[in-house]
Amino acid sequence: MDTRWLQDRLESLPPELEAEETEALRYIAEAWDEASGDGIDPRVLANAALFAAFSQLVETYGESAVISMAEGLKARVERGEFTLKRRLQ
Repeated sequence: MDTRWLQDRLESLPPELEAEETEALRYIAEAWDEASGDGIDPRVLANAALFAAFSQLVETYGESAVISMAEGLKARVERGEFTLKRRLQ
């Protein structure tokens, strides 16, 4: 998977996104590119990334806080916050 979309997004991040978060996204983009280059299916990679992320969030904040955060994901997806290539209708 080509992660140029992520590099483009990094260049247009809002100022409130801290430098450390930007650097973290760069690391993730590099790891994604490497795994894709090694033949890892993008769906498998995405699911593994979500598992790792949610496991860390639960360890850090606890299950209740992560459940609240996850419940808010539906609205964010519906608003297109994670849609990289929008189709005009």
